[in-house]
Amino acid sequence: MTTPPTRWELAGEDNRGYGQHFADLVGRGVDVAGEARLADALVPRGARVVDIGSGMGRVAAALAARGHDVVATEPDPALRAQSLATYADLEVLPHEALALDPGELGTFDLAVLVGNVMIFLAEGTERSVLARVRDLLAPTGRALVGFHLQAVKAGSRTYPAAEFVADAESVGLRVVHRFGSYELHEPVDDYAVWVLARG
Repeated sequence: MTTPPTRWELAGEDNRGYGQHFADLVGRGVDVAGEARLADALVPRGARVVDIGSGMGRVAAALAARGHDVVATEPDPALRAQSLATYADLEVLPHEALALDPGELGTFDLAVLVGNVMIFLAEGTERSVLARVRDLLAPTGRALVGFHLQAVKAGSRTYPAAEFVADAESVGLRVVHRFGSYELHEPVDDYAVWVLARG
């Protein structure tokens, strides 16, 4: 399946330090598992989780270590290489979000899209990606989505909260919760953490 280039791809070398930055933090023993702790709390032990845009693997690896059946997906070859170097036991599929096939992968208790995945998608594909997330969810499954509401890095977009909610609802997803952080602070203007479910 041919998909349009993502904003991440188009930014090219401007985003090359991301994976190494987190690898350095992991190497120094810094806690980088905030997203994974919340994801873990949303599902029972041994849940099926898909990490869409898994980057250098930190969230997927943390969830696998907590006993979940994790499918990690990352289209950027440099980030997949960093993931392999940091988490050698974590298999990462090279799939774009729109190439994830529920017929091939099955359905999941939780879909994770953190680390600003939503603001680096290909232009105009947000609703299509959210529809694919919906299709990947089991009937009682949920999605954990987190991103900056304003463009923050090279190539990223501004994605206002109201627009995101409208996009999610248009494809049959509903907002269960909105927080300002992965530690469940109240909503803020610059960052949003969402828990979504089928409508």
